[in-house]
Amino acid sequence: MIIGGIQKNSLIDYPSKISCVLFTSGCNFRCPYCHNPDLVNPPFQSTPMEAIFAFLKRRKSLLDGVVITGGEPTLHDDLPGFCTRIKSLGYCVKLDTNGSRPTVVQALIEKEQIDYIAMDVKTLPDNYVPHIAPTLDPHAIMESISLILNSGLAHEFRTTCVRPFVNPPVIEKISHLIRGADLLAFQQAKITDSVLNPEFFREKDWKISTDTLKSFQTIAAPFVKKTIIR
Repeated sequence: MIIGGIQKNSLIDYPSKISCVLFTSGCNFRCPYCHNPDLVNPPFQSTPMEAIFAFLKRRKSLLDGVVITGGEPTLHDDLPGFCTRIKSLGYCVKLDTNGSRPTVVQALIEKEQIDYIAMDVKTLPDNYVPHIAPTLDPHAIMESISLILNSGLAHEFRTTCVRPFVNPPVIEKISHLIRGADLLAFQQAKITDSVLNPEFFREKDWKISTDTLKSFQTIAAPFVKKTIIR
């Protein structure tokens, strides 16, 4: 595992739990609005495993869960063993994923190496190429959605709301794709010069208002158990 950063305490990243957040480095997506470009583009810095587990052992009385996010955690072949080791300390594990590697997601679910899973649905699967992912089989996104919906695990789907990737028809179709989901979170984009590709948004009307986000909730409400705006 290449751990590029640690957030020592969070009350919002793992629902109903006090958690820490471990950020893995490396990603196979190139979302122009990504706010963690240091985790996307090498060279990467990494925190030694010994330091991570020493931290987790010290914090056992203060934390309930560990969130593994990225970058994209499923790119790391040692992710399953990493999750198992964290769980052996008594922590619940939440995984954040972009859904591009359904076979990894399936293995983690089947081996009970995660307790909660959050997947980003960026836009309609057929529209990921080229701006979200340079190359991607949209069936991978569909397969991951199906695995999560049928996993029996607590879960959520998340959509970062920014034009041109999201609009009312897109939200309606995404809601159909994740029908029956526990939660759909609409995340308001923040485009600054520090995102991965600020040039993509130059001369574009990328902002989506809070009122529009509320209308997205109305669109999605018949299909999912709960919607929120973050």
